Amino acid sequence: MKKQSLLFFLSVWMLGIACNAARSVERSNLNDVDPTIGSVGHLLEPTRPTVQLPNQMVRFTPQRKDFLDDQISSFPLNVVSHRLGQVFSIKPSILPVSVESWRSRMTWDHDLEVNRPWYYSTLLIDEGVTVDFTVGKKTGIFRFRFPEDAGDKSILLGVYNPGEAGWEFLPGNALRGMETYQGEVKVYMYGVFSQAGKPGVLEGGNIRPQQAVSGQGARAFITFPAAVKDVELRYAISYVSPEQARKNFEAEVMGRSFEEVSENGRKAWEKVMSRINVEGGTAAQRRSFYTALYRCYERMVDITEDGQYYSGYNKKVNRDNRPFYVDDWSWDTYLAHHPLRMILDPAAEEDMLQSYVRMYEQSGWMPTFPVLFGDHACMNGFHSSIVFLDAYRKGLRNFDVQKAYEGMFKNATEATMLPWRNGEKTVLDEYYYQHGYFPALHPGEKETIDRVHGFEKRQSVAVTLGNSYDDWALGEMAKDLGKTADTALFAARGRNYRHLWHPEKQLFMPKDDKGNWVMIDPKFDGGMGGRDYYDENNGYTYMWQVQQDIPGLIALMGGRKAFEKKLDQLFREGLDRSRYEFWSKFPDATGLVGQFSMGNEPSFHIPYLYNFTDAPWKTQKRTRFLLDTWFADNVFGIPGDEDGGGMTAFVVFTAMGFYPVTPGLPVYTITSPVFSKVSLQLPNGKVFRITANNCSSVNKYIQQAKFNGETLHTPWFTHEQLIAGGHLELEMGPLPDKAWGRPDAE
Repeated sequence: MKKQSLLFFLSVWMLGIACNAARSVERSNLNDVDPTIGSVGHLLEPTRPTVQLPNQMVRFTPQRKDFLDDQISSFPLNVVSHRLGQVFSIKPSILPVSVESWRSRMTWDHDLEVNRPWYYSTLLIDEGVTVDFTVGKKTGIFRFRFPEDAGDKSILLGVYNPGEAGWEFLPGNALRGMETYQGEVKVYMYGVFSQAGKPGVLEGGNIRPQQAVSGQGARAFITFPAAVKDVELRYAISYVSPEQARKNFEAEVMGRSFEEVSENGRKAWEKVMSRINVEGGTAAQRRSFYTALYRCYERMVDITEDGQYYSGYNKKVNRDNRPFYVDDWSWDTYLAHHPLRMILDPAAEEDMLQSYVRMYEQSGWMPTFPVLFGDHACMNGFHSSIVFLDAYRKGLRNFDVQKAYEGMFKNATEATMLPWRNGEKTVLDEYYYQHGYFPALHPGEKETIDRVHGFEKRQSVAVTLGNSYDDWALGEMAKDLGKTADTALFAARGRNYRHLWHPEKQLFMPKDDKGNWVMIDPKFDGGMGGRDYYDENNGYTYMWQVQQDIPGLIALMGGRKAFEKKLDQLFREGLDRSRYEFWSKFPDATGLVGQFSMGNEPSFHIPYLYNFTDAPWKTQKRTRFLLDTWFADNVFGIPGDEDGGGMTAFVVFTAMGFYPVTPGLPVYTITSPVFSKVSLQLPNGKVFRITANNCSSVNKYIQQAKFNGETLHTPWFTHEQLIAGGHLELEMGPLPDKAWGRPDAE
């Protein structure tokens, strides 16, 4: 073993001893965070171990296929957006620099990698180079520890995006870079190496000893003397200007040691992770829980720099006295991620909602997938409307409510509902306004509307159901704001889901523009992901997409008993084909239990629907089973695309024992907690507590419940009760109490 490898191994071993010693003195929730959980995707994207500060701009993860890939291609200076790319690559080399140097991949060892929310370290086996990284808000520090016997010691610099880019070495070991992200946003970096070296560039296929390079795919390097052992690169990122990048550098990392910056990062994570404390449960359940909570702070991210920010919505730098946040996918995050933040950090949530308002003011449209370069045309629906209503009804008012309503209204009356499209409405939207559903094509029928996405299709049932919920939210907001005419209009549109309920099929089915049913197999028809009619999931998932009117859905299904029976059958219904055939068309529908898919967001509320029936104990049974089965504390522990907090917020809520079934209604429904005690430290200084007496893996059924000492007969409590510092006390047992929680309980 090389001396450098031995030193790395010993340092990791000693770190483990130190962590265990610290744990014995004072337990930290951070000890239960394992960023590698879920880092191998079941079918689609892995959930990558991300290093950052909570909700801050600079994010880092080594570039590799997933955790099974034992080679790293490079390290990014910043992951700009969740699954939407990164900027500025860096990697060490101990070989003479050549054209091939940038293409080489570096072998790493799973057992010698350290992943913490604020710190990363790995040993590159072939090179013998140890790479350490720690992070600030707009900054980062790399530390490269080269083997003493290395003949060459270089650091290679590159870019990830096509388009204009450049590197320039400056006096004082400084470095300046620029990369164009997504073809339009200029990203700037400023950094300083801890050691002097000889700079060079790759230009025209040749290695040249020069100070600067520019052009598409710009590449540069710096080679250090043989006597150099360790090299650090402190750097800062800016979306505003090169000068601002240097200011960010000076504000955060200039004159500060690697250890100091790392410790500041640890403290930042300690602060947010201590907002929820649990007792009981297994070690595996605690790791799954706290890792899920860590994931919920990946985004949105604050991109404000000294009271200014670049906006992709008006394509210029703006000044503001409030933070400006980007990187959100409301199709994924309106269900649990935003509601969780409304509890834990309502002030940050208000800043995020005000950022949405600013985006509307700057672009003319209320966004749904706001990222750095603008509103990413993705998925369907205007679910930011639901987030605004939910926040408003939970007492979050520190955003421009009237301007938010104006944007919500404009989306609902002037914007197209076409999936993966932004902009003005089409004839299909006009049809929806008049007839109350989005018209579908028959199998094999040629598309006639040019703006329909070639792959994403019309998604006619999904669009109708999603916009029914959005319109309900707009109508409820109108009611709260005293807008009578709007209330009536959008309340009616909130019931549009009924137009696609097929009474014989007992499913939501597509109709054509003449009002005729389009007869399909709702399990499998509709092309890739069922997108002709549904979206990523089939008709069995979309059967339940009426969160805004669950009593209405129960009535369509024939009452509570029939509703319960259909829920039971969902978890038992076969695929009617092999799994590989099913997943070849529905790769997003992973984590299957019957036709229920735990691996995609539209399913999150479904197991809680038993609380609307005569069998709430089945919610307790299902949620415990789903957590145990699909959210283990290993690399396969996330059953689908995690979506930057979208899925793991479901885990946080469900493990605590409650969930917001209908965002927009400030109430929560109860399930079986996995912990005997849960305490939420609320920003108002109060503590919301859950006590589950006799809770265990066997004792998962609620026998009795009290809220603030008073008997609770039904599985509900309000947001007002939560933020007042309420206490939910449950008595748990091994067998279901089939009377507790029924709608007719007294």
